[in-house]
Amino acid sequence: MSSSPSCIRLGFLKLLEMVSERKVSKIIVAYEDRLTRFGFETLRKLFLTFGTEIEVINHEEKTPQKELVKDLITIVSHFAGKLYGMRSHKYKEVVEGVKKLIG
Repeated sequence: MSSSPSCIRLGFLKLLEMVSERKVSKIIVAYEDRLTRFGFETLRKLFLTFGTEIEVINHEEKTPQKELVKDLITIVSHFAGKLYGMRSHKYKEVVEGVKKLIG
């Protein structure tokens, strides 16, 4: 697996380190997906074991269907980015095609 700059979130890794060292008591995010695309509740529980609370300011009411569609678009975007590069025309074409198809 490559470790290109597009797939490494240095700020996120630093945050994980700070939480594990118990240097952070509270994290405030605008939306859940600004912290992590998948596994938000798992991350919240993990952080709580280190005494760190996550507060989400803007809550979006999502139906299970909307959440599934969003997750599918995120997955396709991730792999299309790895395959074609995040700034390529082909990447944008694939992501837009999927959004039209399932969105």
